[in-house]
Amino acid sequence: MSGPARPPADGAHADVCVVGGGPAGLTLALLMLRSGARVTLVERGRSLERAYRGEILQPGGQALLDALGVLEGARRRGCYEHDGFRLEERGRTLVDGDYRQLPAPYNCLLSLAQRHLLTDLLERCLAHPRFTCLTGTKVNGLVEEGGVVRGVVCGGGADGRVVRADCVVGADGRYSTVRRLAGIPYDRIELFDQDVLWCRITAPATRTVRVFRAGGNPVLAYTSFPDRVQLGWTLPHQGYQPLARRGFAHVKGLILAAVPEYADEVDQQLRSFGDVSLLDVFAGSARRWARDGLLLIGDSAHTHGPIGAQGINLAIQDAVAAHPVLCEGLRRRDLSARFLNAVAARRRPETARATRVQAMQSRMMLSTGRVSAVVRPKAAMLVSRTPAYRSVLRRIAYGDRALRVRSDLFQSDLLQEGGPAPG
Repeated sequence: MSGPARPPADGAHADVCVVGGGPAGLTLALLMLRSGARVTLVERGRSLERAYRGEILQPGGQALLDALGVLEGARRRGCYEHDGFRLEERGRTLVDGDYRQLPAPYNCLLSLAQRHLLTDLLERCLAHPRFTCLTGTKVNGLVEEGGVVRGVVCGGGADGRVVRADCVVGADGRYSTVRRLAGIPYDRIELFDQDVLWCRITAPATRTVRVFRAGGNPVLAYTSFPDRVQLGWTLPHQGYQPLARRGFAHVKGLILAAVPEYADEVDQQLRSFGDVSLLDVFAGSARRWARDGLLLIGDSAHTHGPIGAQGINLAIQDAVAAHPVLCEGLRRRDLSARFLNAVAARRRPETARATRVQAMQSRMMLSTGRVSAVVRPKAAMLVSRTPAYRSVLRRIAYGDRALRVRSDLFQSDLLQEGGPAPG
């Protein structure tokens, strides 16, 4: 990660230790810092680069980041506005999700490189003296006292250190180390029939996020800053390895057949397996989001597929929902699972609804076979003209519309510098 890593002072005690420097972790860190908390961030990576990660911000996520004061700075680093999303089949538009009909200023799908968003969030965190940033640092244990999580153990050997905190927040992704160390079961659900092979090519910008079929398997495509197009070639779930064993030329030939309009760019720019990245598409949820002294948010708590561009938005919304709960928990000196479960109570229905909508979108947009080839165009065109579809579109765009950044908690004196740490 860019920015200086500020080591903790001897004997330092954080109010909140956030593990994972992605959108959920850094958003929560900034919210808590602005509310007067002492925050330590532990991130295993040394860079803000997130290869082939979700970059599309829905209007709901844009509004929350704008309220936090980071959207404009991230946008200035470079982004693309998309007018909406489109489902196409052999040149015919089946569904045209027009976001420009939504109220301004958040009436677009925003393609924003994660490094731009994370850079702005991290720089604002680093401006707070109560922020400790440990990058290139892997968590390999939890500090527990009487069944209560009191911190994390990082690194090993001479470089090992203990970070003590009143609450540990696991925001370290779909394969969360914190979740595993906490012994929280995770239910992986094979809800989707596809995996996605991602690649980036230099190509002219487009105005829509597209799911299209031109030949072969469906493809997701959108413009990514600065002048790249991200292509997500879908293939049957767990079907990549048999194809890969036949060599890169075979895989590249299948991609070429699926994206004839980008054939020249794909042919010239994709040269090896190093130019593509496989996303294992699945849904899942932790059975619990909290233990005494520990909370899971973002992909650590729930996992989603790429259809509908929900992952980063749900992660930001989790952080915004967790913020007032953690502030109140620190004030009360109560970070018990019973208290922290208020976050899951607020967010579980929304994340479950997002999963159901994604499953519906996946069936409509990515299904294959003779029957679906006949039924899908007619069904998609019919459904897209109904009031129910417009309601679903607004749900996809905004998520929990009642969720707001609690700026009234900023600059709180509940956590005085040097004061006693809540127990």
